[in-house]
Amino acid sequence: MIEIKNLKKAFGDKTVIKDVSVVMESGKCNLIIGSSGSGKTVFMKCLVGLFEPDSGEILYGGQNFTVMNDEQRKELRQQIGMLFQGSALFDSMTVEQNIMFPLDMFTKLSFREKLNRVNEVLEQVEMKDVNRKFPAEISGGMKKRVGIARAVVLNPKYLFCDEPNSGLDPQTSLVIDKLIQDLTIKYNITTVVNTHDMNSVMETGDHIIYMYQGEKEWEGSNKEIIFSKSQKLNDFIFASEFLKDAKDMRMLEAKGKIDNDRNMDELLKD
Repeated sequence: MIEIKNLKKAFGDKTVIKDVSVVMESGKCNLIIGSSGSGKTVFMKCLVGLFEPDSGEILYGGQNFTVMNDEQRKELRQQIGMLFQGSALFDSMTVEQNIMFPLDMFTKLSFREKLNRVNEVLEQVEMKDVNRKFPAEISGGMKKRVGIARAVVLNPKYLFCDEPNSGLDPQTSLVIDKLIQDLTIKYNITTVVNTHDMNSVMETGDHIIYMYQGEKEWEGSNKEIIFSKSQKLNDFIFASEFLKDAKDMRMLEAKGKIDNDRNMDELLKD
């Protein structure tokens, strides 16, 4: 679990994050959404230590990240996996070498032990027998899978994903979403995803935070978002007339189901 309390961040006289408090739960995909300039990227960078917040607390399992020294932060970072927007694979390294890189950096395992772990995570992301390939030889979706494998190779407690579906077609995006969700649940990871993809929101949004101009405007789940009364959130998600009509249909369907359930309850009472 990650608990954020009253986080603030400014650059000069421009305040980007305004007193944000939220709890990111383990075993769930915690999504951060918002338009460009909403502060969601700065917010995530504060969480992983790329930016230092001006005030507030970031608690990883109850430990305050903001007051840790360099040695304590280094130890914590071994529990953090990161999937970058462009996968950020090293072009000159093979798939195997890319995934093994964190093991080389942070462990004293033998080569055979590291290779076994690499093969384990490649199997988890359904990428067996690609060890010797270079990033230029695999597709965009495969690169994302390799990026995920590298992010989880150290068995992290926390996983951060920055726009994991960027540049992917809708079908491949759903596959990547499902993979991240499955790993999150299986290993009880606290997963934080920064995304613009509304399919991701609806499919994997166990916990969603909508940010607007540096503030937490709305918080809830993918089951609740369709009924949100926040006009700012509705304008962001249902920007087109087509999506607005789709929302109205979803609400009518949901209302019909509720009414049917109530009628059924009445019949059972009789």
